[in-house]
Amino acid sequence: MSRHQPTRFDETALTAFRGQMRGEILTPSDPNYDATRVIWNGMIDRRPTLIARCCNSADVAASVRFARTHDLVISIRSGGHNVAGYAVCDGGLMIDLSLMNGVRVSPSLDRAHVAGGAVWNDVDAATTPFGCASPGGLISATGVAGLTLSGGIGWLRGRHGLCADNLLAADVITADGQLIRASDTENTDLLWALRGGGGNFGVVVGFELALHAIEPELMFCGPAYPEERANEILPLWRDFMAHAPDRLSGLAEFSTIPQDPSIPEAAWGRRIVALAHVYDGPADEGEQVVAPLRNFGAPLIDFSGRMPYRTIQMLYDGLFPKGRDRCYWKSTYLKGLDNGIIREITSHIGERPSELTFASIWKFGGAMQRVSADSTGFGDRSMPYMLSLDAIWSNPEDDEANIGWARKIWCAMQRHSTGRLYLNFPGHGEGTSLVRDAFGAATYAKLQQVKRRYDPDNVFRMNQNVLPA
Repeated sequence: MSRHQPTRFDETALTAFRGQMRGEILTPSDPNYDATRVIWNGMIDRRPTLIARCCNSADVAASVRFARTHDLVISIRSGGHNVAGYAVCDGGLMIDLSLMNGVRVSPSLDRAHVAGGAVWNDVDAATTPFGCASPGGLISATGVAGLTLSGGIGWLRGRHGLCADNLLAADVITADGQLIRASDTENTDLLWALRGGGGNFGVVVGFELALHAIEPELMFCGPAYPEERANEILPLWRDFMAHAPDRLSGLAEFSTIPQDPSIPEAAWGRRIVALAHVYDGPADEGEQVVAPLRNFGAPLIDFSGRMPYRTIQMLYDGLFPKGRDRCYWKSTYLKGLDNGIIREITSHIGERPSELTFASIWKFGGAMQRVSADSTGFGDRSMPYMLSLDAIWSNPEDDEANIGWARKIWCAMQRHSTGRLYLNFPGHGEGTSLVRDAFGAATYAKLQQVKRRYDPDNVFRMNQNVLPA
């Protein structure tokens, strides 16, 4: 990782900055500095000159103005879960929103007001007791901001679309330190861009998210078949999902069963393909719908069961602990999934060098695909599948092997790809055309116009960066 020389401040300027803040300013000499700069991907080891731990919107505005006055790179940390590590910078100002994690549910139960530093567990804890939820991702420790602003693909997408589709309004600190609102009646171009265009346009300090009724228990489907049967299982899964109801969303996921006391010891270390799905409706109904997925021959183990939505949201949390592992996640959208493509995918995945790695084929459809290409900054929704390659390993000496494995598959699959990718799984953000390719030319050009209006100097560039037109 590159290192920038720390910027020097005279004590007067730093004292004045502290005086404007309700939160605290950390320097490298502060005891909490190292713990605060750590983010989810253990590969990322950057050292900001200052960390502003913000308590409210005024703190964020003051931080943006200070950074601009002193020509500091700004990074924004919400959940710190993006694999590219954009939440933390070298030699600049890291604006940490994690203390701003409040959630307020509207008495009408149709929307939640979510502070910019909340994670999805904060949202679920506030909403599910009232029998409602807003679509999140698959890991409850993920930040609402990062996931939503780049799209947000989760268990409820078939009925309720992406996280970004449920963004009703946002409060934003702009590049000049002003607080503005984006909604269907104010700064409508900004709201369009925030629905999938990433953190390019300002610091979102408040989200207004649509809520939907949720059953007390949902059916989680999780049969795990031996990976050596993948070329048999995946065509059956593909054909079943082609006619599945919108209420059912999921993915086929390659992984290795860990040494977990809750799992039969005979299964430890076995490579599997799991058909992980959630039925967003009555659990009795869901159990009947997913029955065929659980009966493609005998599963090695079956993790299926009825459980509350909030429990489902936390099922994967323990597999992705903050700061422990080294990670490189890449993605590409697939135009189809014929048997030849399946065989190619399984062959490559079988060569993975780490047993911590996940690789998944996500099926898209339902409400997610019924949103037109020009309605949101996310762009076109016509792709039927996504392949995500979640390379995870422990030792730095294995970096080259694991990153090389993910890149090799990604390159090999481009002839089957739409040419686009999901920007929450961007590798390490490398590639001069990565962001343009992710959105497609038409959407990218429109995002550039919005960027020019709200951030013409590209102050917010520690992200999947859209260049101002």
